[in-house]
Amino acid sequence: MYAIIVYDVGVERVTKICNFLRCFLSWVQNSVFEGELTESQFLRIKEGIKEIIDKNIDSVRIYTMRSKDVFKTEIIGIEKASMEPFI
Repeated sequence: MYAIIVYDVGVERVTKICNFLRCFLSWVQNSVFEGELTESQFLRIKEGIKEIIDKNIDSVRIYTMRSKDVFKTEIIGIEKASMEPFI
């Protein structure tokens, strides 16, 4: 599956959630990650997010599709980050 994850979390949790998501997805803009995931990776991400965030303050939105081919991405202006996998 292809996923886009967008988050708005407290400053004290930004680095932690960013580093966690970099293990699975490509960073594309501030607080935005996307990429292909297996079902087990997707479940691990959801559990990891629940452990990191404060559910009373923070917000995370997860969009999933069957594949990247089902939508079109158009960038206006500069591309913030490469879609190459982070190693």
